[in-house]
Amino acid sequence: MAFRLHMLVRAAISPAVLGVAGAVLDARGRVLLVRHTCAPGWQLPSGGVGRGEHPDQALRRELAEELGLSGGTIHFVAFYARKAGWVSAPVTFYRIEDAVIDFRPNLEVRAICFADPLAPPPGTAPAALRRLAELSGSCGVSPYW
Repeated sequence: MAFRLHMLVRAAISPAVLGVAGAVLDARGRVLLVRHTCAPGWQLPSGGVGRGEHPDQALRRELAEELGLSGGTIHFVAFYARKAGWVSAPVTFYRIEDAVIDFRPNLEVRAICFADPLAPPPGTAPAALRRLAELSGSCGVSPYW
């Protein structure tokens, strides 16, 4: 409910909300998944792009705030169409390698785990499952989040 209200307020200010999400990979090829406080299931870390902010910078800012991420190399993967209610909410998706995570539970993310992309934990959100399949090469890249 809070997420829908948030999206409604953002839609009144701006008709589109651009999102960013990242697949943070560790040295063993596992991907970082998060449990948000406002949404069910394991998900890829994500956030919103501020007005006038470049998506690369928004990704770094959001992941630094939520996960304590520093350093690393980001690689653009894909741009996805997404609807959130009646709002257009496209998502830019990145792969992040060689980053350092200094996570502490916070108001947005309550837990993290590193998972094998071919065997994600039970309860992984459908969009995260699709992105993991795309990253592993077991399916093609969809235009939709």
